[in-house]
Amino acid sequence: MNGKIFLVGFGPGSEEHMSYRAKAAIAEADVVIGYSTYIKLVKDLLVDKEVVKKGMTEEIDRCIEAYDQAKLGKKVALISSGDIGVYGMAGPTYEVLLKAGWTPESDIKVEIVPGSTALSACASLVGAPLTHDFCSISLSDLLTPWPTIARRIDAVGKADFVIALYNPKSGRRTQQIVEAQAILLKHRKPETPVAIVKSAYRRRQAIQMVRLDEMADCDIGMLTTVLIGNSSTYIEQGLMITPRGYANKYESLTGEAKEGEQAGRSLSMGLEGWKFCLRQYLAANPGTTLEQAAEYFGVALGEVLSAVSLGDDAGEHKAIAVAQDKIVAALDSTKSWGRLRGIVRAEAGAVTELFLQGDDFNMKGDWLSLVNEAFHLHVNWSNVTDAYFSSRENTSYGIHFIDHLGRLVFRLLLTKQEGSFSVEALESFQQNWTKLGVQHD
Repeated sequence: MNGKIFLVGFGPGSEEHMSYRAKAAIAEADVVIGYSTYIKLVKDLLVDKEVVKKGMTEEIDRCIEAYDQAKLGKKVALISSGDIGVYGMAGPTYEVLLKAGWTPESDIKVEIVPGSTALSACASLVGAPLTHDFCSISLSDLLTPWPTIARRIDAVGKADFVIALYNPKSGRRTQQIVEAQAILLKHRKPETPVAIVKSAYRRRQAIQMVRLDEMADCDIGMLTTVLIGNSSTYIEQGLMITPRGYANKYESLTGEAKEGEQAGRSLSMGLEGWKFCLRQYLAANPGTTLEQAAEYFGVALGEVLSAVSLGDDAGEHKAIAVAQDKIVAALDSTKSWGRLRGIVRAEAGAVTELFLQGDDFNMKGDWLSLVNEAFHLHVNWSNVTDAYFSSRENTSYGIHFIDHLGRLVFRLLLTKQEGSFSVEALESFQQNWTKLGVQHD
């Protein structure tokens, strides 16, 4: 007789929310293994079953026990609330099995039975907060370093995801939710809606609807899931709603498409159209710098330069990408521009401007260095992956060196002498634009 392991997610905990397959798998099993709380939630389904209870920190023991029982030819149900593949036991079980030499072709078969996870169960109780892009983050630092967790919170906060926080707080871990709130308040308004749901669909179910700046002061524990809205989420009639985005395309939910939009087609600000929109924005707003456009659209400077380079309709701005194999040649071309203005921007906002000559640079290995009595400038040249020539009518002519994330490493600009640009420098700039740039059809 060959054994089998069912990895069963039984949903929020109430039997009516369990899938038919979850009930059938438990009914078929000889042995049911689980955390003691999970066993209690499904105790009515365990009559005449061999039951193995394990504690909160005995996850690996559960996996080993399931494998050992299956090797005896038994059918084993390793159970978990929610979806067993979402912060559940599916991953650790496969790790244990694979380390023991098990393969999918082995006599012991494994079946995952998915269940409704906590974030979907909690969302159903408070409205429709997950209708648009969302992510989940566990605040438990028992197995994940806090800097990793904090970096993820910061990234999704900035990216405007709806966020579900798992394991937000426990008796020992009380400050993680406070730190998460502080990080998110850097990117979200204090009045951002938050739903705090405890024990969804269980006996002690409790729901709190609060603001982001109130979140950390609420009653939160290990049986709580926290849903944090994005910039569009709102609360109305006690319901937390995240719009799907129909208002971006249609005059009303049942109305005609807005001017410039088509039903069934990408938005004008979709993948194909947003760069055109950016150029239109620059054309309609004379005096706007590339950095201001980047901030307005929430993108890196390299994305703005790429958009401008694709057309001649960006008003006073023009740009052209430098061929990948000619970036060093583009740097060398500045030697004929005379006096230059070098600009370096720190991520925190500081801007350093240096006056120099193009032939002052010295390349040593991965480093591009300029050292004189006034200043030292060292650039890690290996970080430079792209370059763009750009111009702004009678205002700015230069070259931007960009890293792989589209961020500015540094730029070199022509300088005016006695109120105007040198004719020779402009001619050299234009020649190298044509010679080194990538022309688009």
